[in-house]
Amino acid sequence: MKNTNDIFSVNIPDSNKPRLVIIGGGFGGIRLLRKLNSDKFQVVLLDRYNYHTFQPLLYQVATAGLEPDSIAGPLRKVIKQKPDTYFRMLKVNRIDPENKTLETVAGNLSFDYLVVATGAQINYFGNKNIAKHAFPLKQVTHALDLRSHIFQQFEKSEILTNPKDKERLMTFVVVGAGPTGVEVCGALAELKNNVLPKDYPQLNVSSMQIHLIEGQDRVLPAMSEQSGKRAYNYLKKMGINISLNTLTDDYDRIVVKLSNGQEIRTGTLIWAAGVKGNLVDGFDEKSIHRGQLLVNKTNHIIKDKDSNEAYNHLFAIGDVMHMLHEDYPTGLPGLAQVAIQQGEQLAVNLNRLSENKPFKSFQYTNKGALATIGRNKAVADLPGNIRLSGIIGWMIWMLVHLLFLIGFRSKAVVFANWSWNYLTYDRGIRLILRPSSKKKDLVSKEMIEAMNEK
Repeated sequence: MKNTNDIFSVNIPDSNKPRLVIIGGGFGGIRLLRKLNSDKFQVVLLDRYNYHTFQPLLYQVATAGLEPDSIAGPLRKVIKQKPDTYFRMLKVNRIDPENKTLETVAGNLSFDYLVVATGAQINYFGNKNIAKHAFPLKQVTHALDLRSHIFQQFEKSEILTNPKDKERLMTFVVVGAGPTGVEVCGALAELKNNVLPKDYPQLNVSSMQIHLIEGQDRVLPAMSEQSGKRAYNYLKKMGINISLNTLTDDYDRIVVKLSNGQEIRTGTLIWAAGVKGNLVDGFDEKSIHRGQLLVNKTNHIIKDKDSNEAYNHLFAIGDVMHMLHEDYPTGLPGLAQVAIQQGEQLAVNLNRLSENKPFKSFQYTNKGALATIGRNKAVADLPGNIRLSGIIGWMIWMLVHLLFLIGFRSKAVVFANWSWNYLTYDRGIRLILRPSSKKKDLVSKEMIEAMNEK
């Protein structure tokens, strides 16, 4: 049998310029790539997918508001105007910081400089049952799985005869009251009120239940208390059942068990409760803090956190890093703006490096936080302690998200979909194109027996 290296090759040509490898085509990696002077570097972008995902709108793909291609753009389109820049759809398995090489299934690749921009991954806090049965919402594939699953639940409900089974399938539990959890709940409520009754006139869709579970004492805990209260009131008026100061202990695909003793029978648990750094193997524990790579003020990866010694050729940006900075003792917020600003600043510093100029320290500029709950309902925390809500907050939310989408086509398609949805109270993309990735998701004799036992 042939060795893998005899079949595949990363196939990057030699260059007399320093080779900069960027791992990850998210917000930080893309912004770095665009701002970098590629005349001074040979640039290699590695990602396990061949597209960039605008993650803040994944929930709209999951709830039939948008198609995935309107929030995802090909990475090759991003690099095509950059000279001596290459993309390879490869997952990096390991990094060797000392020897300046990284390992992929297609072989090893050497580098002069490396930027880790791998973002975050879902954190289930060690709960294996939840990891197995819950629906996350971090990637396009997750959103498509969830979308198909949601509408499968109602198709199944039409052919079930037991009212308790119907009730279970039409009950949705969302864990985590951050922006993603709040937005998912709002979108599900709008489906319940405006779309599903027309599609399923024989079902009592008004009996559909949506539960939001949050471990902290308020909704949107990362935003202002005022915005959290307004979001809470919006959700309650839309019929969402909210449980605060409550942890999710277990889920077996039939019953969610909560720390307050409550049990909720449901066929859908949507997990929006936490993330952790998407680390790549190869770094010592002295470079890691709570699942993130430690970096200094210039985003150099710390080699030894006891001495704060840093690698001079390795960098990390975005959700995968934890910055040692006196202004952010608990770490920078896990927002796209952090990754974007760090990508821009690192590009400036690498351009300065090519001119033998010293690096400048990163300073985060808080441009605010936004969350939408539904039509004409959103909250906005803006600089200057400005708090907005209602239709004004909703319009700001739409404008900001349109501006940060990559490419004119995506902006136009999203705006057209939003306009259609707003005018018609409809979601036009209610297609079940793929079965759920969760095992045994279809109604079976064994599953019905298990439900009845519960």
